[in-house]
Amino acid sequence: MRDSTPVRRRRRIPRMRRLPIDPYIAALLGTAALAAALPARGTAASAFGGVSDVAIGLLFFLYGARLSTGEAVAGLRHWRLHLTVLACTFVVFPGLGLAGFGLVPHVLTEDLYVGLLFLCVVPSTVQSSIALTSVARGNVPAAICAGTYSSLLGMVATPLLAAWLIGSKVDVSAAGLLSIGTQLLAPFIAGQALRPWIGGFVTRHKKWLGLVDRGSILLVVYCAFSAGMVEGIWQQVTPWRLAALFAVTAALLAIALLLTATLVPRMGFVPEDRITIAFAGATKSLAAGLPMAAVLFGAHAGLTILPLMLYHQLQLIVCSVLAGRWARRHPETAAHTSDDSAALVPAPADVSAEAAHVTTGRNS
Repeated sequence: MRDSTPVRRRRRIPRMRRLPIDPYIAALLGTAALAAALPARGTAASAFGGVSDVAIGLLFFLYGARLSTGEAVAGLRHWRLHLTVLACTFVVFPGLGLAGFGLVPHVLTEDLYVGLLFLCVVPSTVQSSIALTSVARGNVPAAICAGTYSSLLGMVATPLLAAWLIGSKVDVSAAGLLSIGTQLLAPFIAGQALRPWIGGFVTRHKKWLGLVDRGSILLVVYCAFSAGMVEGIWQQVTPWRLAALFAVTAALLAIALLLTATLVPRMGFVPEDRITIAFAGATKSLAAGLPMAAVLFGAHAGLTILPLMLYHQLQLIVCSVLAGRWARRHPETAAHTSDDSAALVPAPADVSAEAAHVTTGRNS
């Protein structure tokens, strides 16, 4: 005889999902902490500085080897898009930075405000804007060209704008510009020249580009923070000032994204191009900004790059969430990205790794 007593089923208790923590963000914070505890001094500082210069040069060499000349020329057809991105990067952002002068000295110290101004003149990122555009199913080829054009123009525009807006605290000289060109532009041109022979190899080993990207930035961060510790400039940053700086950089990112979201649709761009403009126009490059800061500010670069570092982490987290939402809202645009990047919408922690993966998107 079958027992009619109802069997109680165990209720499945959902496991709590861990918050995504980007290993790259953790590595940046760990590098800053290491520099605070064990700063490089003397001969060690010179050695680390030389290695970081070589790593940044290698990064831009790989950028040049990855971008085909045909891709760059084809990108010129979207001249309105690229002019809009450049206007956001080198006109709108500096204007927002100047508007922040009223925050001194009650919210930001003068040195932190200098870092904020420098953040506003740094070129757009290449890797992250490509990744975010691909995830959101925007115009990936245009994102590749927009980030590259911004970085190339920034090698000249960033030092000149910094000298104009910041003044005497920036060491802009022919030697400094030559140093930036030697470290960033010359390797890029060399990569372009050797692309017919090494382009296929670089494409097949695209993950190495992401490793070089992150590794070179970590080296520059360690060198800059070490110099700051040796000079004693970190004693000027209190927890209150750090919290205020975080709030200011968050507001800057929100304003940049809001402007691109409200103004760009009125300019007649298709949805895929709007996505590209939003990400390429609102993001800032650590890979280009850090070596420029080291040349322009010397030992004081450690404090100057702090706003840029905070902004970079915020843009990764916030823009990756936006990319996921836009991808779900506009599934019909999936044809404009590669099958690999359109298949999944990564969590915020996956954006850094995605950056080295999405460059295989179609160029037409």
